[in-house]
Amino acid sequence: MTSSLPSSPAQRRIVWGVRIVLALAFGAAGAAKLAGLPQMVQVFDAIGAGQWFRYLTGLVEVGGAVLLLVPATGFLGGLLLAATMVCAVATHLVLIGGNPAPAVVLALLSAFVAWRLRPVPRAAGTTA
Repeated sequence: MTSSLPSSPAQRRIVWGVRIVLALAFGAAGAAKLAGLPQMVQVFDAIGAGQWFRYLTGLVEVGGAVLLLVPATGFLGGLLLAATMVCAVATHLVLIGGNPAPAVVLALLSAFVAWRLRPVPRAAGTTA
């Protein structure tokens, strides 16, 4: 398997730019959850799963941000964060209300990164 790397330098820069923006966004959001900002505590109280879920979500977001920045794990980071944001959208729609648009945008951008960096099988007869 090889990675489906963007073919042109401009495409590579775009994907890296999106990865960096996502890493900054998820790093900040995850750090806010782990630090116990009052707004985050209130949101997770409204979810009703307990504050352990805030810590878990914060760790997933920070971990996903780190995975995005490591070239070999960018696909996994994008996939993990896209799945996390799909769950966040569902949480907004079903449990806590509010505007799910930011989570939708982050989900789409994370899915874009995962798609661009997805592993693809090598063609038969090619060498690494």
